[in-house]
Amino acid sequence: MNTKYILGALITFPLLPLMYFQGKKIKASVPRLPEATGTEGVVSVGSNKTIRMLAIGESTIAGVGVATHKEGFTGTLATELANTFKTNIDWKVYAKSGYTAKRVNERLIDQIKNTSVNLIVIGLGGNDAFELNSPKKWNKHIRQLIKHIQEKFVGVPILFINMPPIKEFPAFTSLIKFSIGNLVILLGKELEKIVKDYDQVYYYGRQMNSEDLIKRLELKIDPSDFFSDGVHPSKVTYQVWAKDVSNYIAQSKEILMEFKI
Repeated sequence: MNTKYILGALITFPLLPLMYFQGKKIKASVPRLPEATGTEGVVSVGSNKTIRMLAIGESTIAGVGVATHKEGFTGTLATELANTFKTNIDWKVYAKSGYTAKRVNERLIDQIKNTSVNLIVIGLGGNDAFELNSPKKWNKHIRQLIKHIQEKFVGVPILFINMPPIKEFPAFTSLIKFSIGNLVILLGKELEKIVKDYDQVYYYGRQMNSEDLIKRLELKIDPSDFFSDGVHPSKVTYQVWAKDVSNYIAQSKEILMEFKI
């Protein structure tokens, strides 16, 4: 039993009608942005080695907030990895805005036709929090997803990236930031425990924070530049986020051993 989730649910339950009203108002005011185009590509650095990477997930992986995946998270991550490891990166995106872990498992994994894969990057959590899925339900769905992927891609490392920083979403009210923001943090902590039960499954659990990223990466930008529509990342956020994940991979001896780099 997750005590923090139970306490949060007890606090939130009486406020659900207000949250529903606020959510409808936010949905009406936030522009509906399309997913990015160009779901696959190759970053070539003239190497005789190529790492094949899949990116799977919800709207952030689908590139909502940028025009093309090349300038979004996956394309930037591929470029950063290629430059860091001096190896070509062949990348492809399988993602859908609005999808939870359960929907990704049921509707996307079997669509993947790639047979040769070296790394799978997964971005989830936001929609599971928006749907108020409990840590217990999230645990079940993530384990089902991992099982499905590991059966399909035996021996391929899986990296779950950071949970979305819902507490920073400018379009959200204080109530929604508190309730949904705290829930997504709980889901992240649950994921941190889940991956310990598996070989070759990793989670970059550092909580995303605009001020932390600006300071740590010495960025010349303002926190207000981090969102495209008040909810989804902007181009600069996707690129900063991808660079941060690339740094994590570069510092992870276990993942590097998987690549044999």
